[in-house]
Order: sequence, then structure tokens, then C-alpha cells
Amino acid sequence: MRPDGSGERLLTDSWQDEAPTWAPNGRVIQFFRTAKGSGKTSIWQVDLTGSNERQLPTPVDGSDPAWGPVLP
Repeated sequence: MRPDGSGERLLTDSWQDEAPTWAPNGRVIQFFRTAKGSGKTSIWQVDLTGSNERQLPTPVDGSDPAWGPVLP
């Protein structure tokens, strides 16, 4: 989207995607998705083109992703 609000481009088309956060390199966005009907949440990411959307594995439901250092 341009600073004036024009040129909006949607990168996902799910029912409820929230809390987008940019990767430090500016090429990937992480967000959380709520499944319609069940309310289960999971962490997802998508690249700038809207391609390569994938769910990230988490041991339980996930929400509000944040980028940080890789843990050992």
C-alpha cells in the first residue's frame, strides 16, 4: 500500500488473520490465524508476493507473533 492508502494488496484470504509483524529483513510477514468454527489459533507466515504461505509448527495454539533471536 502506498502512503496515501492507494494500491492496497491483500496477501492472505483467510477468514481471520491478525497481528501482522514484519521480519527484520522486510521480506516476510508473520501473523496469527483463527480457524472458523473452532476458534483455534496458529502462527503463519507469507512472503511479500503473497506466495509461500505456510503454518509454523507450535506445540499449542499460537497468537501474536514477534520476531526475536533464535533460541538454542
